[in-house]
Amino acid sequence: MSTMQTNDPAVKALVEENSRLKRAIEELTILNDLARSISALQNSEDIMQTIIRRSLRAVNAEQGVITLVDEKTDDSMKTLVRTMVSSGDQQPFHLNQNLLGWMHINRKPLLISNPREDTRFRGVKWDAAISTLLSVPLMAKSKLIGILTVYNKKSSLDFTDGDQRLLAIIAAQSAQIVENARLYEEEKAFLKLRHELGVAATIQNNLLPDKMPDVPGYDIAGSSVAAQMVGGDYFDFIKIDDAHLAFCLGDVAGKGLSAAMLMANLQATLRGQAVVTTSARECMQRSNRLLFHSTGSDRFVTCFYGVLNNERHELCFCNAGHDSPILFSSSDTAERLSSDSLVLGMLEDFPYEEKTISLNTGDVLVLYSDGVTEAMNIADQPFGEERLEEIVAKHVDAPAEEIILRVTEAVRGHMGNVEAMDDITMVVLKRV
Repeated sequence: MSTMQTNDPAVKALVEENSRLKRAIEELTILNDLARSISALQNSEDIMQTIIRRSLRAVNAEQGVITLVDEKTDDSMKTLVRTMVSSGDQQPFHLNQNLLGWMHINRKPLLISNPREDTRFRGVKWDAAISTLLSVPLMAKSKLIGILTVYNKKSSLDFTDGDQRLLAIIAAQSAQIVENARLYEEEKAFLKLRHELGVAATIQNNLLPDKMPDVPGYDIAGSSVAAQMVGGDYFDFIKIDDAHLAFCLGDVAGKGLSAAMLMANLQATLRGQAVVTTSARECMQRSNRLLFHSTGSDRFVTCFYGVLNNERHELCFCNAGHDSPILFSSSDTAERLSSDSLVLGMLEDFPYEEKTISLNTGDVLVLYSDGVTEAMNIADQPFGEERLEEIVAKHVDAPAEEIILRVTEAVRGHMGNVEAMDDITMVVLKRV
């Protein structure tokens, strides 16, 4: 009777239906537990770790990995995040780029029972310990955001079609949550960066002079137009006494908050040293030593520093690795004020070179940053020193402020719609 009942088609169908319902309940339990677990998490790393652990348990695999990719870049297979979980002490397997490329093209589950013999991956070198793998796409709003891959069934058997279906459901249920968490973290990072840039911009704006110096017999102006929210250029005027005015133009390495802090350090250092000596060389040597001890090995500053004696009409200057200023003389000639010395903060002790020149009525000294001469147009052609000299020579009789305005207009006209990559900073000193 028992044998007859077992062979009864109706009984067999009932047994199969019960088995199917049992698997369905188990799968629903797995998916429900996963949904509850990851819905309470916000950190994308924690979410992915949870997904992988539940996936390993669901299909009885040894190791799993989620790899997120970036479709916004030219390299659509660029890995953004790689999270790996192992159920034992196995060495982490390396995700094969061919597998990632296959998933980009096909965007469907992939089951491989013998990787080294699979004709779809002929010639591909797999990790020796990989015997079988199952990979499914993570799709969010019809976009491939990554792949979920599990390796090696613990029972030494192959992954089944049921494993493939279950893992595909897990990926489909989880993909949007992973993407939302990642986008949320990107937004938080962006807001933090924007806040830091705002702080840095405030610091740098406060460091620049709010008015130009009033020196008898001279017309002096300065300007800095940041290429981005935060620039790296700096200029300053420091009154030493009634007869001496120190001025400088520098370019701080880097951007953002770290550059702003270095700029603040530079200003404090220069101002502290400028008031105790009228020697440009001594000021640079002392400032360099202080900056060397207060900044990292990768932080430095280029700087032209000059001290004007407005009674004797002499300029004492020192150039620490900055672009050489141009002196337009009353005799319609232009010359470079070269004084080649090392940038500030690179070496603790450096013998900076100092030079002194006389300024005649009508002489115009133009200091500038490389954001002026290296400004590119759409054809990748720099504005260049020759154009700078031509513009200044054309307006050499104009006030210092207007000379800066004309050069800035010419640089912007040269760039057209090309975004500026560096600050446009100038200081013009003119003896009238």
